[in-house]
Amino acid sequence: MKYYLVAGEASGDLHGANLMKALKEKDPQAEFRFFGGDLMQAEGGTLVKHYADMAFMGFIEVALNLNAILKNLKFCKADIGAWQPDVLILIDFPGFNLKIAEFAKNNNLLVCYYISPKVWAWNQKRVLKIKRIVDHLFCILPFEVDFYRAWGMEVDYVGNPLLDAVADFKPDENFIKNNSLSSKKIIALLPGSRKQEISRLLPAMLGVTGQFPDHQFVIAGAPSFNKGYYNQFLEGKNIPVLFNSTYDLLYNSAAAIVASGTATLETALFNVPQVVVYKGHPISIGIARMVVKIKFISLVNLIMDSLVVKELIQADCSALKITEELNAIIDNKTYRLQMLANYDKLDEKMGKPGASAQTAELIIKYATKK
Repeated sequence: MKYYLVAGEASGDLHGANLMKALKEKDPQAEFRFFGGDLMQAEGGTLVKHYADMAFMGFIEVALNLNAILKNLKFCKADIGAWQPDVLILIDFPGFNLKIAEFAKNNNLLVCYYISPKVWAWNQKRVLKIKRIVDHLFCILPFEVDFYRAWGMEVDYVGNPLLDAVADFKPDENFIKNNSLSSKKIIALLPGSRKQEISRLLPAMLGVTGQFPDHQFVIAGAPSFNKGYYNQFLEGKNIPVLFNSTYDLLYNSAAAIVASGTATLETALFNVPQVVVYKGHPISIGIARMVVKIKFISLVNLIMDSLVVKELIQADCSALKITEELNAIIDNKTYRLQMLANYDKLDEKMGKPGASAQTAELIIKYATKK
């Protein structure tokens, strides 16, 4: 069968790649065409547009880049229409993908949505639109099933694909040596994958480095950038930037400073104590605070429905506040052990690997029945 996938950011590229791998195992004749990234491209098929050209985050940022977004939407619709896939698979990225879903539904294409839009966070009435334009929705967070059911929509809960990615990870035994790292304990810096995130968060992260002389800091570089991009923030600091090795970095880290997003959950799954940071355009944040209906921003806290990891947002996202939290993580044994104990409870809630395989099986079943 022909599968057209649309992923608009780094996490979607990861989940899309794992889903493509699972689809190939169940459908050896699978053909792929997609908006995505390097990981999806490594699975074969045709990369139409890289997510690096699409990832705009925040109300103001979207408004400032509206022309580019509209061009991408028009191009995506035309490309889907020309290729006529057996099934369209949309991966998260709701601002873009819900518009693509509406187009596809109006053109009688089977629409499968992998990783639910976070409509439970704000504007919950969007569920009514999702019911109309999405044929099958695959959820990866346990509480989403009851949320959608309350709106009269049945969904498939498939587990979380990050469990697949972590389970498949094979650590590089020579990671420290190969990257010329010292014997000091590592504090990982994960400033995100978008330009806006990195430019706002990395300076605050780097502001703490002088306070921890007994540790070494290592930046997880986003695959859509190069070392030259990060150099503008380093100002002569001798801090490594490592690409395509985030899991190895986490595997070897004692603590981490992490941009809010998928990486917070990945960090927890690797049992690395962390502080979560986020800083957006002031107007975007002001609008979000008026409309968002959730208590937390990190996936770890959202899934646990409690404050497991500290969240430092906007003015609190400062070198001073981050330093205070890192000191607690490193020096306060009780605090550190409590966070790790909560990670154990998170593991129990998350369940077992297999989300990619289960989703692939369901997509093929639904596409065959169409």
